[in-house]
Amino acid sequence: MHHQLVEAIESALDWNGPQPMGAAFARGTLPDPALPTRLMTPARLLDTIMRRSLSHPQLRAFQNGRELHPHDYYTDTVTRRGQGVRFANMTRLGALMQEGTTLVLDELDFFDPALEVACRALQWWSRELVQVNAYLTTQDAAGFALHWDDHDVVIVQLAGEKSWDVRGTSRPVPMYRDAEPNNTPPETSIWQGTLRAGDVMHIPRGHWHQATRTDRGEGYSLHVTFGFVKRTGVNWLTWLTDQCRREEVFRADLDRWVPDAVQADQEQALVGAVGRLAADFPPTAFLAARERERSAARHVQTGGLFGPPSGLVCVTDFPPLIEHVGDHLRVTASGRQLTLHAKAEQAARLMLSGEPVDIEQVGIETGIDAGELADILIREGLCAELTDELSSGYTGWLRPAVSSKER
Repeated sequence: MHHQLVEAIESALDWNGPQPMGAAFARGTLPDPALPTRLMTPARLLDTIMRRSLSHPQLRAFQNGRELHPHDYYTDTVTRRGQGVRFANMTRLGALMQEGTTLVLDELDFFDPALEVACRALQWWSRELVQVNAYLTTQDAAGFALHWDDHDVVIVQLAGEKSWDVRGTSRPVPMYRDAEPNNTPPETSIWQGTLRAGDVMHIPRGHWHQATRTDRGEGYSLHVTFGFVKRTGVNWLTWLTDQCRREEVFRADLDRWVPDAVQADQEQALVGAVGRLAADFPPTAFLAARERERSAARHVQTGGLFGPPSGLVCVTDFPPLIEHVGDHLRVTASGRQLTLHAKAEQAARLMLSGEPVDIEQVGIETGIDAGELADILIREGLCAELTDELSSGYTGWLRPAVSSKER
């Protein structure tokens, strides 16, 4: 999947792939000045908020350095059948924005097709889970106080201006759940400055930072933050605890009331089994299993009720693994393992490329029953029907599709 946002971020940060992520602070400017407004505008963000039944803390508001109570900007309504529904009160939000406030909408990729596709493209690129949060700050409102995140972030300024203070780490690779607190930021900054529309910044995990408009006066700022949640050795060990259930030695009760010699034998057996387990299931196996087993996000499924789909697109969180096994093709993704005939390889690679495809055209190019293959991939959750709304998330963001004959 060749997504323009991924390529633009690489260009802005002078990266060639995701390898530099997490290594050092970086910033730059997107090569296409029109890209920010294509991603999101303040008006589109507010329209998204208006049309959704959102709950705290997915939508939050901050003013004068504190988080506002949800009652300050939510309205609870009751339907004629007595069902309670919560909506953002757009009149109150408008008044708060006039005074100066910061609105935060988490997981905007759940609601916007373009950002959904952008996050999927960044996941395929980085092999890490990605979500995007939006931050709209008006007038001279302050943002969050100086803080650090437990994941790497790429920040894209979409509109307006905001001042930033970025500092280094005070504890190497800190975690949200950690062995000791991480409460004291470094005194010196590694960068202080202003982000303007089109600017990009990468802040590695644990780097302290804050953003504000207190020095800006009237106006606004909109930026989105793409969070990349990398796996750690702790995650690998947690995964190992699931794998250890395969062995009887781990399932056995720990002997508490037996002689010391018996306890010592059990401890020795467990310690040895842990070493063997770690060798049999190393971190590389954990990362590979994570990519193969994670289920795809929700998508529209009609089961052909409104007629057979004309197009589809692969929606797995990570690129499917496609392997030759004898005379067949094995596809592994989203906790599924499919065995296909080798003659379906061209069609399968097109349909699993991450780019929208026309099913009839795939059949013409490859000479197979593409409709049957499409039904299988949709039914198994690797692909989704290409609805107009989903298709809009790809329009203008991908390079022109490459024919299987040119691959």
